[in-house]
Amino acid sequence: MSDSADDMARGRGRIRGRDETKEERADRMWSDLIQEVRVAQTGVQILFGFLLTVVFTARYPQLSQTDRTIYIVTVVLGASATGALIGPVSFHRLVSGRRIKPQAVTWASRLTLAGLLLLLATMTSALLLILRVATHGDYVPWVVAGVVAWYLLCWFVLPLWVRRRHTITD
Repeated sequence: MSDSADDMARGRGRIRGRDETKEERADRMWSDLIQEVRVAQTGVQILFGFLLTVVFTARYPQLSQTDRTIYIVTVVLGASATGALIGPVSFHRLVSGRRIKPQAVTWASRLTLAGLLLLLATMTSALLLILRVATHGDYVPWVVAGVVAWYLLCWFVLPLWVRRRHTITD
């Protein structure tokens, strides 16, 4: 296989992507975005629902002031993440039929990214609280830092690396 044919087989050297109109691209991107949001939305809603119940448990009054503060921050972060990840649905409903889908996709995508960042903060805070209460160990911040590093690698570093490495520029 020649170098140019080999590059084409690997997807390099293409001048254009899909052959679609601006509206078709927006429709496809909207569908992709909604599928992504469904996954994150379900997780954040379950986590947030669980967080709301903690304050009503018998053990809550026994928490230290630091742990109560972490809990409150976690609930606020969870509520914010829930709002951001549900936002694209409301956004779509309110702008539907206005012939601005490309702009709606852009803003819904921004809300989704904000929601993912807030979800990362929520999960970090929740993990910190749970491990502090469960173990009282000095190693807890290190464990949480390791998990956060894993989240960052999976959610942001690896996708951005792949995007940078494999994006075709015109």
